[in-house]
Amino acid sequence: MAQIKTAVSLDRSLFEQVDTLAHKMKVSRSRLLAMALEDFLRRHENEQLLQAINRTYQDEPDQARPSLRQGMRRIHRKIVEGKW
Repeated sequence: MAQIKTAVSLDRSLFEQVDTLAHKMKVSRSRLLAMALEDFLRRHENEQLLQAINRTYQDEPDQARPSLRQGMRRIHRKIVEGKW
């Protein structure tokens, strides 16, 4: 994978925390920052997905769904208990 260099400005205290953690983890500061960005992007994608799911299910279920679920439960129970 091609790498691109970039300059990032950090507050001194944040830089020192990054530097300390990078030394503890035995990775470069660049690698630590890349790991942090990967984690942030993954969390952001998951949050976007969760919001999309919540938007899809925000409406109240119609009246047919509870009876459908009850019917499915009865069928599942019969299958599990071996009573086809």
